[in-house]
Amino acid sequence: MEDDRSENGIVEHKAYARVGLLGNPSDVYYGRAISFSLGNFWASVRLEPSTDLVIVPHPTHDLVQFNSLPYLVNRLQTDGYYGGVRLLMAICKIFYNYCKENNISLHDRNFKLSYDTNIPRQTGLSGSSAIVCAALSCLLDFYKVRHLIKLEDFSKKHMEELGHGLYTPMTVDLLPPLYLIYAENPSDSGKVHSTVRQKWLDGDKFIISSMEEVANIPLEGHTALLEKDYTKLANLMNRNFDLRRQMFGDDALGALNIEMVEVARRVGAASKFTGSGGAVVVFCPDGPSQAKLLEDACEKAGFVFQPAKVMPSFLNEVDIETLSSKLKQTI
Repeated sequence: MEDDRSENGIVEHKAYARVGLLGNPSDVYYGRAISFSLGNFWASVRLEPSTDLVIVPHPTHDLVQFNSLPYLVNRLQTDGYYGGVRLLMAICKIFYNYCKENNISLHDRNFKLSYDTNIPRQTGLSGSSAIVCAALSCLLDFYKVRHLIKLEDFSKKHMEELGHGLYTPMTVDLLPPLYLIYAENPSDSGKVHSTVRQKWLDGDKFIISSMEEVANIPLEGHTALLEKDYTKLANLMNRNFDLRRQMFGDDALGALNIEMVEVARRVGAASKFTGSGGAVVVFCPDGPSQAKLLEDACEKAGFVFQPAKVMPSFLNEVDIETLSSKLKQTI
């Protein structure tokens, strides 16, 4: 997270995309995850004092004017119905309700909220969460209540006993070079969890045991990273995806998403989803020559391939998933 503040009361914050290296999707099933912030992409939110409270639509992501009816329909089919305005409105509501419920006094001045983002849509890189986190930081600074608010979640045991999860910071120096593969026009990553979530809630033994195995992968990954056992890391990445595929099935994951994983595996690289689908994180154990083979394969397959720029902070950022869950209940 970065911030830039002017003398006119304007507050700006930037939040980076997020990659789940190991453990997802158990991170939303009281499990564990190892994740890192991705410097390749980010969202920024700007808050400035205003007479009225204004949520500014983005000129590209919140279109309400179109050249024709066919253009409108095509836009909905490729980009979906929603932009960032609903996210800004939702986090404002959550923020206000939290302060009200916790007797946190807020001043009555208004503001104008706007955003921008270069995070590829529907790639499982927490693009919506980045907008939310940047907006929340703006609100915390505008109302000067940052020290009073803490949003966390994860382990059921720690949530019930402590009200928050556990976080273990790790240094990025432990990571080998990683790469990203994503599609320019991915499928909707938000649909992937639907049936599995209900089965998990219903106590399905296969889903529960599989999620427990996925949740144990970050524990093994933590040891592998500390020991720089990258062969083990590659095996864990592949196992993570295989378990996910067994639980969700090919129809739910989507042929395009599966092909992004397979194109990496065909050259001997390890790969898994960065989040819910739409992009994959890749490790090439044989180094730059293998990465070049993968780059060529991605070009032929029509996928974007690029090195992952890992940000200095590297930890289990489960609060992002929690915010996403709360927002889905709000909007």
